[in-house]
Formats: sequence, structure tokens, C-alpha cells
Amino acid sequence: MQFANRLQPLQSNVFADMDKAKAVALSAGRQLIDLSLGSSDLPAQPQVIEAIAQSLPDPSTHGYLLFHGTQAFRRAAAHWYQEKFGIKVDPETEVLSLIGSQEGTAHLPLALLNPGDFALLLDPGYPSHAGGVHLASGQIYSMPLRAENNFLPVFADIPANVLNQSRMMVLSYPHNPTTAIAPLSFFQEAVVFCQENDLVLVHDFPYVDLVFGETKNAPSVLQADPDKSVSIEFFTLSKSYNMGGFRIGYAIGNPQLIQALRLVKAAIDFNQYRGILNGAIAALTGPQGGVTDGVNTFRKRRDVFINALHRIGWYVPTPEATMYIWAKLPSPWAENSVQFCTELVKHTGVAASPGAGFGKSGEGYVRFALVHEPPLLETAVERIAQFLQTSHPG
Repeated sequence: MQFANRLQPLQSNVFADMDKAKAVALSAGRQLIDLSLGSSDLPAQPQVIEAIAQSLPDPSTHGYLLFHGTQAFRRAAAHWYQEKFGIKVDPETEVLSLIGSQEGTAHLPLALLNPGDFALLLDPGYPSHAGGVHLASGQIYSMPLRAENNFLPVFADIPANVLNQSRMMVLSYPHNPTTAIAPLSFFQEAVVFCQENDLVLVHDFPYVDLVFGETKNAPSVLQADPDKSVSIEFFTLSKSYNMGGFRIGYAIGNPQLIQALRLVKAAIDFNQYRGILNGAIAALTGPQGGVTDGVNTFRKRRDVFINALHRIGWYVPTPEATMYIWAKLPSPWAENSVQFCTELVKHTGVAASPGAGFGKSGEGYVRFALVHEPPLLETAVERIAQFLQTSHPG
């Protein structure tokens, strides 16, 4: 049996690989503390659950849902965006419902790339960004993110021959995995760069609300491109509203890009169940106290985890956003993030994500997801301390 060559780059996935390592640890009797996956452990708000529950007995919600049936959700998304960022959005032509933002970022390359075209991606970056390019038979140019540049790419470093063959650039701030925030001035620079080089600017924006400290809002790329000349932005209800398992998100942006993605989507699926859209409408239009509570919860967890790491002599910067800790590995493990994470879960039951799984420039780092209560996070750090004292790269 023969398979398409485009499957070859998809053989390795950071989450799938760690899932296997976790299974080995569990089979050996380890008590697992899973910090490898950014799946919120917090519940969806009561008004969300109630809206979905009220939809279930209604047989009109049980059928296929086409684009026009998503109108109420698209209007809620447009209103939410306008209230938050002050930019007008047309829900009919500039919003598209998605089965999670990952669906959008993975499918958009099918609408933009011909075989051999380049996409400019962040390195390290979220794996589905690369996966979508591979499925579209495109090529990837990785833009390295370095601490000395505040984990922002340097556009001037992109070779001219690559730029001439490039069709899209994918950004994502606040950034997973580095936790970096990009200022509005950076997005303004990115918009001008994409306009000058005929690139589509894609911004994956799942951590729009998970920002700590004095900076209350992370900037939207559409604030730098209010006319939506080259930009499309992807949102999800997985992080702000703890609806990851419900798989609901949306895109806002340039009408031509929305229409192109809609064409791809129409060939692959319909839409999410109407009851879930009703829950999402309740989330976007209802009281936002749950979002604030979630941010405060992750801020407290961040502080507990950072302080615990510092107590054991592992000094890492305090992140300003997201639900992650991006930690530079101690010197014995500096070039062995996969081995570190594999051995860590094997010997302690603590699961983390190796930086190398997010791209070549992620090597030397490990990502911890703050998806447990503080006492369990402190237990995890205690186990990590014991591991660092007794284990070394093989």
C-alpha cells in the first residue's frame, strides 16, 4: 500500500510522542502529573453549559449546519471583537466559524499555497502551523525566535530568494511556547512587510486574554491593519472560556481570505453542532468574570511554579502571558530536550513538552503547562529537583 509523500513530515509530533512516553510511565506504575498539554483544567462557565443543555432537546439543532446557520455566532464574534479592539467587523463577509482555530490555521495553506510555495513560520512554533503547510505541499522557511530578540522574528534575515517564493507569514502572540508578547509596533512592521512583499499575514491568537501584569490586552494584528488589507486572525474559545473539548473557534479578517477559507471548509466539513455555537454565543456575550477569574488562576499558578523552580536553583524568567513556563534547560541537558522529557516522565511521572518538538530553535528549552492546582505543581517541582540531582544525559 502506498501513501502520499506529504505524510512523511507528519510522522513526528511533540504531543503524540509525549503521549507514548506518558503511557510507558503509567504502565510502570508512575503517578502522572501531566504538564505537557495546554488543555485547561478549568470548567466552562455555567451560562455556557446551560445554553448547550437547552439546545439538546430541540430537534431543529440536530441537523447539518451550513454557513448561514452560523449567523448569530458570527455576529456575536464580531461584536466581541469590536468591543475589545474598537475595529468594525462585518459578520457576513469578515467572520468565519471554525471547529477550533487549529482547523483554520491548518486549512488556510490549502487556499494560499501552490506546491513548492513557501510559508514563513515561527521557530519554535505551534506544530499545526507546519502541518498545514506540509498538507498543502508547500515549503517552510523557519524564522528563528531568540531570547536576545525578545522571541520576535527578524524580517531582514529572510533570504530574498525565499521571499520571492513566499505567499504567507504566520505569527502568533502571545506566543506558544515562548510566552512572548509582541507590541503593536511589531505588528505594524509586519503588516508593512507583508504589503510590500505580497504576503498574507496570518495571526493565530488563542491567548488573547491570558495576559498578566499591567498589560491588560495583547494587541490584535488587525489594529495594525484596520482595513484588513492582508491579514486574517484566528480565535478560539479553548483558552479564555475553557471550551477546548467543544472545538469552537472563528476567523476574522480580509473578506477574500475569509471566502477562500470558506471554500476549503465547504469541501471538508459543515460546521459545529448548533448547540455548541449557542454555548459559544453565551460565552462571548455573557458576563466576562469567568475570563478574569481564569487569568487570575493562571497568574497564581505561574507564581507558585516559578517560585518553586527558583527554590531548587532553576532560574527562569516570569512569563507575562499564556498558561506556560518556557524554561531553559540546565547545562547537562541543554541539547537534549527530548531525552530530558522522556527520562523525566519515566522516572518521576512529571510530563513536559520538549522544546525541540516545537522547532529547531526550541532545542535547549522545555515547556511546562500550568494545568493543575498549586499543590500539585509544587509536587511536580519537588520531583523535578530529585531528577536533576540523580539523572544525567546518556
